[in-house]
Formats: sequence, C-alpha cells, structure tokens
Amino acid sequence: MTIGPTSVSLLKSPTYCIALGFGAGLLPRAPGTVGTVIALLPAWWLLGCSVPIRLALVTVLFVLGIWICGKTALQLGHHDHPAIVFDEIVGYLASCLILPTGASWLILSFILFRFFDIVKPWPIRYLDQKVQGGFGIMLDDLVAALYTTICIFMIQVTF
Repeated sequence: MTIGPTSVSLLKSPTYCIALGFGAGLLPRAPGTVGTVIALLPAWWLLGCSVPIRLALVTVLFVLGIWICGKTALQLGHHDHPAIVFDEIVGYLASCLILPTGASWLILSFILFRFFDIVKPWPIRYLDQKVQGGFGIMLDDLVAALYTTICIFMIQVTF
C-alpha cells in the first residue's frame, strides 16, 4: 500500500477517516498495530465502566464497523485493505470486555490480541478469507478478541 493524495484525501470523509483509524491506517508499517494502539486510551477509560456498558459500546461499534469498514473497502477496491484499522480498534476493545483493571492487563491483552490478529489461527484465517464485506472485516478481529479473552481468563484462574 502506498500513501498518496487519493488515500490521504479519504480522511476528509468522517466515515473513511474512522475506518482508517484517523490516519493510522495510512502508515506504511504495521497499520493494524498502530490502529490497536489508538484503542489503548478508550480501553483504559472503559475499565472504569461496568461490563454491561462495555458490552453495549463494543456491540454498537461492531455494528457501525460493519457499515464503515464495508463502505471503505468498496471505496478502496480491496476487501479488508490494510489501511482499514477500525476493525482492530473494535476488536481490541472487545478483548477488554472482562479485563481486570490495570495497565499490565491492558498490555497483555494488547500483545495477545495482536498475536492472534497477525498469526490468524483457525478459524480466524478462514473467516478472514471467506466472509466478505464489512461483516467479514469485523468478524475475524472479534474472534481474535475471543481468543485473547480466553487466554486472559485462563491466566486469571491459574494465578
């Protein structure tokens, strides 16, 4: 992906700007990781909220993300274009739904989420390749968040 005037001009549209992580997705290296970094501050804020509020917010963002990411993918002419990072933002927030309070948990969740999103163990890779449109873009990150949550839960009950 190259950053050019056309892709930068997409930031003028609120829909595309959100899908591109307010420009983070236009970075030439690791746009998904940078997009996830953007989610750290909202995730930290959400730790102070109850689980039902966290779940409600993530659900709304997921549903909006289906439309936002789908529309942006059509504009870019590429399913799940690397510049689209809103799915990583929402996926990371989903991985923090039942996270205990504390910076160390946020960091561990960040590392695990990025691992699962990059490596794409089954069925994440399958979903990424086979489920099209905005739903497909959002779904693989939601499953990566589920894997992250399972790992965090297992760590919690073990220690």
